[in-house]
Amino acid sequence: MAWFKREKVGITTEIKKDTPDGLWIKCEQCGEIIFKKQLQAQFNICRNCGFHFRITADEYIELMLNDGAFEKFGENIMPLDPLKFKDSRKYSERITTTTKKTNLTEAIQVGTGRMGNFEVVLGVMDFRFMGGSVGSVVGERLAMAIDVAASGKPLIVVSSSGGMRMQEGAISLMQMAKVSAGLSYLSRKKTPFISVLTNPTTGGTTASFAMLGDIIISEPGALIGFAGPRVIKQTIGQDLPPGFQRAEFLLEHGMVDKIVKRNELKDTIISFLNFFLG
Repeated sequence: MAWFKREKVGITTEIKKDTPDGLWIKCEQCGEIIFKKQLQAQFNICRNCGFHFRITADEYIELMLNDGAFEKFGENIMPLDPLKFKDSRKYSERITTTTKKTNLTEAIQVGTGRMGNFEVVLGVMDFRFMGGSVGSVVGERLAMAIDVAASGKPLIVVSSSGGMRMQEGAISLMQMAKVSAGLSYLSRKKTPFISVLTNPTTGGTTASFAMLGDIIISEPGALIGFAGPRVIKQTIGQDLPPGFQRAEFLLEHGMVDKIVKRNELKDTIISFLNFFLG
């Protein structure tokens, strides 16, 4: 039975060795297989196509601030469950599980640090914490950041969010107006606010503070919008333009000021601060 034998010369069977988990990662855009340590050394940007992998708030802080030195505030403000919300699980249980999994207390970290020669107030959202959703604590921490910035320190907020946190209902939605009003006050104080949009920045986050920056910067390819493309297509019954709601489309239509690669983000922001404050 020759069916089960290799009779042709030169045909060999390769024994595939197991690759340890976590050493390699596949690019979501081009499919390139990248050594994880090499990817991290390149600011988590694909060497082949330039795709920006999502990174954590801590990684942005390390990237943007001198020596990664960051004095946090507002960490003692923790989420509650005012509506006793429950779907498949209680909201309070979700918070507990997410906190343990991510080692984060909420979807944003706020604090002060230095960028170049400037002392800044920095807020960085983290999509790992319930999709970067904005609830009462995120809104309060942003309000605190605005208050600190009003003393004359420029405010920088890095957004990564799916929108408002439905488990808090109207309490979540009111954060849109609360933070927007604070930014209006900051504008009257002539204190710069630079908004950095990452993938994704959607929902009420886009409909409020993320798009209110004096300068609005986006990472390449970031999804930015209110309702998602599929929802819009189903609503209007029409095909959407190519690249709709991606950063490049928004830049072309005047919704963002500049697209900046992650490895150039700090220097670009410092150049804007020099323009405003230098």
